[in-house]
Amino acid sequence: MSERRKGPAKVGEALADLLAGSALGARIARAEVLGHWGAAVGPQIAAVTLARAISEQGTLTVSVKSSAWMQELSMMERTLIAKVNKQAGRDEIKKIRWELQR
Repeated sequence: MSERRKGPAKVGEALADLLAGSALGARIARAEVLGHWGAAVGPQIAAVTLARAISEQGTLTVSVKSSAWMQELSMMERTLIAKVNKQAGRDEIKKIRWELQR
């Protein structure tokens, strides 16, 4: 038998319960990781990049200002993935797809 709450539920708790396990909840969780990019990689890398999206498979798409930076960052990919995942508190990112900013 389920426990009944006494009084109304808090809106935040009700929304979290609703989103838990849903496709929208998973998309929101992935999107939250984007906010950790700058803190995880530091100001120098954050200044020349923009984390744009995360696929369901865990591919992070990052725009880079120059091809020289793209080459440098691609060599640091494993380290950057570990830093972002650590900052986010979960292993959301599996690989990074680099693209040149237009």
